[in-house]
Amino acid sequence: MTKMKENEVISGHGEPTARLTRARAAACRSTAGKPPLKPSSMNQDQKLVLRGNSKRAASDENNHTAPVAASLQHKKRAVLKDVTNVFCENSYKNCVNAAKMQTRISKKAKPATSKKNPKVTPVVSVETKQVQGDAKKTTAEEIWKMGILEEISVSAELEENISAQPLMGSVKNGKNVTCELENPLLGKHNSRKPSEVMNPSKKAEEKLCVDLGCSHDLDFTDIDSDQKNPQMCSLYAPAIYANLRVAELIRRPCPDFMERLQRDITQSMRGILVDWLVEVSEEYKLVPDTLYLTVYIIDRFLSQNYIERQKLQLLGITCMLIASKYEEICAPRVEEFCFITDNTYTRGEVLKMESQVLNYMGFQLSAPTIKSFLRRYLRAAQASYKVPTLILEFLANYLAELTLVEYGFLKFLPSVIAASAVFLARWTIDQSGTPWNLTLEHYTTYKALDLKATVIEMQDLQMNSKGCPLHAIREKYRQHKFKCVASLTSPKLLETLF
Repeated sequence: MTKMKENEVISGHGEPTARLTRARAAACRSTAGKPPLKPSSMNQDQKLVLRGNSKRAASDENNHTAPVAASLQHKKRAVLKDVTNVFCENSYKNCVNAAKMQTRISKKAKPATSKKNPKVTPVVSVETKQVQGDAKKTTAEEIWKMGILEEISVSAELEENISAQPLMGSVKNGKNVTCELENPLLGKHNSRKPSEVMNPSKKAEEKLCVDLGCSHDLDFTDIDSDQKNPQMCSLYAPAIYANLRVAELIRRPCPDFMERLQRDITQSMRGILVDWLVEVSEEYKLVPDTLYLTVYIIDRFLSQNYIERQKLQLLGITCMLIASKYEEICAPRVEEFCFITDNTYTRGEVLKMESQVLNYMGFQLSAPTIKSFLRRYLRAAQASYKVPTLILEFLANYLAELTLVEYGFLKFLPSVIAASAVFLARWTIDQSGTPWNLTLEHYTTYKALDLKATVIEMQDLQMNSKGCPLHAIREKYRQHKFKCVASLTSPKLLETLF
């Protein structure tokens, strides 16, 4: 009842009824008079504009020019060129340039307003929306052209960096095909997509090839194209093996520790120990990685530690115990290694030697061996066959294990020995073609000439030209489960192969 009386008092002088709001009530109290009413001269169009802007402050309700100014002022927003990560390096620049471009266009398109004639408000509003639509369309076209120009600049930089080599994906049917860049100002698209220009994997692969000094021609077969098997680590394989190539230089045994440090043991004693460890690994059915790691730890320890011949076998079984704990799922117990030596050494002596070896190694047992590289190189070698052959794999493993017994092969890197084993295995199986191709050269980073000395010495081991009496490895690979590859012989190497 009180509110109804107040409304009657306020609107009781023959004036049009007005709705009482909080702002009008506050104005009434401050002036002790009537609240200001809407003038009758305001037309219907201005009322529609006022109703549309419901969030405007109460002080603007009495301002007759406020609807016109509000309809002309629009918030400027930066236009995003792309939401993907293809051009993430230049996305901030494109966003800023687009915002500046839109502001400049909107300022030019902003018409002059007249405060005296409020009836033009709807017309000006419609014209402003139309101009903004044209500005957005123009901005989008210029941004699209800007993206094409950036793509062309990126591709030009790539062509300058690898001008001596064909671009990735530019070989068809054995012929080099250059990618022509079309002029975007003529309304034509670039002949290459942004994902092809800025492919991270291909760019990283090119950089890796340059760092290792190998060729990145497209005549080789991509062995990492199959990404369905996550255990193959196809996305990370190039980086993994690049890291292994560096690690084999850092954690390498000294190739002359027999002449420099050891006085009580000889090369033949080392060979006998390794030959016996091959039999032990066969007895306990250990994986090949355990055998390779065992020989590596022995050579690393003998490189800096003097040892007597009575403890050489103790060192051998201790290193195999350590390697088994690192590589095997179920490693043999200490008592089993003591038993295999006919209890020559006690459990306490084995544990003491284990402590000495681990302290010397600093508990860093991860090291690239011949087997680490042989898996990768055999996969590259099998790419040239329609059906993978097991004989190539068994023969390459046989030749690689023969080098474990020979002390003279410590002067060669594990990666060189693995590549030479693949070379000689391919030559032994087939003499009709060249045993080395561009795929092997790409993934091993070695040319045939780089492997010449290693391959010649490895062939002498295969033919047993020096009459070595150690036959554990030969007997192992004469079994039918290894296709009897130890009985294969290779013809004389030709100079044209290198």
